[in-house]
Amino acid sequence: MASENRLRSNRPSGKASHIGRKLLFLVLFLAVGAAAIAGLVLFEREKPVVTVQDGLEYLVRSGEFNLSASDGKSGLRSLVVVLTQDGTEQELHRQSFDRSQWFYGAGPARTDAAVSYDTVKAKFKDGGAELVIVARDFSLNNVFKGNETVTRLPVQIDTTAPRIALHHAQRYIRPGGGGIVVYDLSEPAAVHGAVVNGRLFKGYPVPERENRYIAYIALAWDSGKIEESRVIATDQAGNEGQAAFSMIFKNVPGKSDSINVSDGFLNAKIPEFELHYPEMTGSPLDKYLYVNNEVRRMNAETIADICSRPESDRLWKDRFLRMAGQNMAGYAEQRTYYHAGKEIDRQVHLGIDIASTTNAEIRAANRGKVVFAEYLGIYGNTVILDHGQGVFSLYSHLSRIEAGLGEIVDQDAVIAYSGMTGMAGGDHLHFSMLIHGLFVTPVEWWDQHWIDVNIQDILGQL
Repeated sequence: MASENRLRSNRPSGKASHIGRKLLFLVLFLAVGAAAIAGLVLFEREKPVVTVQDGLEYLVRSGEFNLSASDGKSGLRSLVVVLTQDGTEQELHRQSFDRSQWFYGAGPARTDAAVSYDTVKAKFKDGGAELVIVARDFSLNNVFKGNETVTRLPVQIDTTAPRIALHHAQRYIRPGGGGIVVYDLSEPAAVHGAVVNGRLFKGYPVPERENRYIAYIALAWDSGKIEESRVIATDQAGNEGQAAFSMIFKNVPGKSDSINVSDGFLNAKIPEFELHYPEMTGSPLDKYLYVNNEVRRMNAETIADICSRPESDRLWKDRFLRMAGQNMAGYAEQRTYYHAGKEIDRQVHLGIDIASTTNAEIRAANRGKVVFAEYLGIYGNTVILDHGQGVFSLYSHLSRIEAGLGEIVDQDAVIAYSGMTGMAGGDHLHFSMLIHGLFVTPVEWWDQHWIDVNIQDILGQL
């Protein structure tokens, strides 16, 4: 009996057995859950993301492009870039990464690559090709091979620069002078024109001449020599063709003038400028110098911006008309300003002042489009006409403006009336000519003989 009691006491109670089963079930549940979570992590299905630089449409002879790959879960295992064309294949780039751990972040979350290529060395031909970019991560998905992203990007291989055939280049040119360059292109170009002393003068189509272009050129008033003169053409792939041309530089004597800035002039003019430039501070002379320098600079930027978007068609014909009246100041006069007998400033006058009668009619020098018709600092009330293909004319110090913005005006049409707004001491017209925003002498453009010899006759012979 005692033995039987001892045996009974050694058997687990029903309560203890129930607890054991629960613990076993919990352990199994946790193990299965951990395995499931590990499986979700290790066998995650999210593919890497590949990003290629914008605008990659062309490959030239040799170069470099940028791309990136990212994977925010298991991390990147490899990145491979291959260029293919008609069965020819070349590996351009390969990156492989070692596993650093078994869960998230086994490889880098992102890699950036600068991919170099040489299409000529690899013996690819001009024409269509394909970039194949393969990114793989460290997931155990796909039979332990990982998730894979394949990006196929069609590209054009273009190793040939546009060919330029020069037909005419300006023979003689002087500071402040202009002219034309005429050329043919073997193919369409994204950017083309004549480069003179570092400035690009864009080319425009010559009517009824396929692939023929004209670029109006000019030299700045203070040019000391011709340092660079060539035609360039850059195609959409970035290949650049060049053709040099030469011109004979004709120097001109400098001109100077002295301007006395009186207290009476300051008292009359400063209130006008204060209305438009309330930020001015200091004495009337301080404000005058602010206008003659800072406002003048801002005005130059405005004019350059306006002249950067010319009409592509030529709107003008024959010589530009000159307003009747007396020349009061010439082009490229180097002015020294005095106040109370003391030199206070130096500037250059980039136009010709013509005095006639008060409130004289101001007429369009040639047919053009009104691209500016408002107040412009030192120029006062101003009209700018776009005559097409980079040629502009400017009329300033006006008392009132008649032409409307965007209006096409014919030669000799009344566009305004003369006045003394802006930095003017008396009623007159300040007239300027500009080529692609560069101020040039109006004298050439007033001269029919110069127009014929340097532009019309040339175009007629080509």
